[in-house]
Amino acid sequence: MSLHPLRGQTAPLDKLINVPSLISDYYTLPAAEPVAFGTSGHRGAARLGAFNEGHIVAVARAVVEYRKLQGVKGPLYLGFDTHGLSEPAWRTCLEVLAAAGVPTVIAAGREFSPTPVISFMILERNRKHPEAKADGLVITPSHNPPRDGGIKYNPPHGGPADVDATLWIQNRANELRGDCGSVKRMDFAKALKSEFVTEEDFVRPFVEALGTVVDLPLVKSAGLRLAADPLGGSAVHVWGPVAERWGLDIAVVNQRVDASFSFMPLDSDGEIRMDCSSPFAMAQLLRSGGGYDLAFGNDPDADRHGIVSGGELMNPNHFLAAAAHYLLGNRPGWKSSAKIGKTLVSSSVIDRVVAGAGRILYETPVGFKWFVPGLLSGDLGFGGEESAGASFLRMDGSPWTTDKCGFCMALLAAEIMAKTGRAPHELYLGLAEKYGGSHYLRVDSPVTSEEKARLAAIPPEKLLGKTLGGKTVASVLLKAPGNGAPVGGVKVVLEDGSWFAARPSGTEPKMKLYAESLSGPELLDALLREAPGLVFGT
Repeated sequence: MSLHPLRGQTAPLDKLINVPSLISDYYTLPAAEPVAFGTSGHRGAARLGAFNEGHIVAVARAVVEYRKLQGVKGPLYLGFDTHGLSEPAWRTCLEVLAAAGVPTVIAAGREFSPTPVISFMILERNRKHPEAKADGLVITPSHNPPRDGGIKYNPPHGGPADVDATLWIQNRANELRGDCGSVKRMDFAKALKSEFVTEEDFVRPFVEALGTVVDLPLVKSAGLRLAADPLGGSAVHVWGPVAERWGLDIAVVNQRVDASFSFMPLDSDGEIRMDCSSPFAMAQLLRSGGGYDLAFGNDPDADRHGIVSGGELMNPNHFLAAAAHYLLGNRPGWKSSAKIGKTLVSSSVIDRVVAGAGRILYETPVGFKWFVPGLLSGDLGFGGEESAGASFLRMDGSPWTTDKCGFCMALLAAEIMAKTGRAPHELYLGLAEKYGGSHYLRVDSPVTSEEKARLAAIPPEKLLGKTLGGKTVASVLLKAPGNGAPVGGVKVVLEDGSWFAARPSGTEPKMKLYAESLSGPELLDALLREAPGLVFGT
């Protein structure tokens, strides 16, 4: 995998977007590309006709019709992050929702709204008022580059919408996309003053309730010096209140909000990408991390976490394994039968940790939506994705969020250190010594429509018995072991437990190749080198 020569360095001027032009494209260019919900909503660039006002009018109206079809009569919580297209899309949504008479709740002062905060607000409202349930929309393209916009729907269960919901909304939105002029809208200023729009403080209730999911008094008593980098995202005005309410020593090292994200270091491919799991995107925090016991970062909608422990950014899989191990031994309020959820492209070390604790692993395809029912019922104590997204139950075993939460995961790292006296990376090293370590990497590459079709039609029997890196293919998975849902690609497991998986991205025109070697770095290199030929050569 070739690395951009400027990776980890602050973006040069020629890499920055022109924000006025970006917003003009949103309002003036046609919605040429179809609405397409991937693993986490619809995303696209306005200049490419993939995220324009027509898309948002259509999606908002489709959500109005979908919630009516589902009998959702409570309020809709509407939030947005710091991307340049997010507030314009938020305004468009508000105009459509108000015109349709949908009771809509926005953050007081038009504050940015992290994804986990919206999930929390939905669950809290529905716990108190089950007779008229709420749902939500979050305007965010997550960690995508500054040129992109995104929108995702969270039903009354508070988490990402399932395939049936997103397919219905997507199809209806595409029917409306060519005739958005027929969709009723209310002038933005009138909508704000209408009976259908109310403001609430989203941050204070969320911050207060964090103490029910993480032992924050313990963290305070340990006197840990912590640092947080919101990467210019919606966490920027949350970490301060967290520190103040719970008496924590948290330095917010970057409080800038800039739609061009001009302060961001370039990612591995030379793109500006606010990916808190990338050591290149997190380079500034890594450089400033000296003097802190722990540091952490979040992506723009704060549903992901990056943990800097021992001066280095932890591999997301390593922290998931450490988190699962710690939670299984330190949450007596959870059901003794509570499972640990992971995506099947997450590290096999997690499997061993769960088995070592005598618990059951729940393995799913990529997408946090698969963890929602278990987190709601308390049957799933923890759900984590390889891309640094996870959430877990409150200490009493009740739901916290049913979407990914970068706040609870970052603070869990601090609780681990406060309780055990060991940094999270040290805890993982102990687990690797006990259960065996691994070498893991994900590589993204462009993929053609033909290759996508071939990937979807792989005959497993033709892969069995083949060899990669001198080891024989023992099994081929097209469905996840935990719930039998289609993988959306293929996972190939070798005789020693090493594996690779290939799947097209749900949000970008890329193929994601994941590989993990349990037999040294040489086998990892062989997996990455030989897997494409094995997959596309069948």
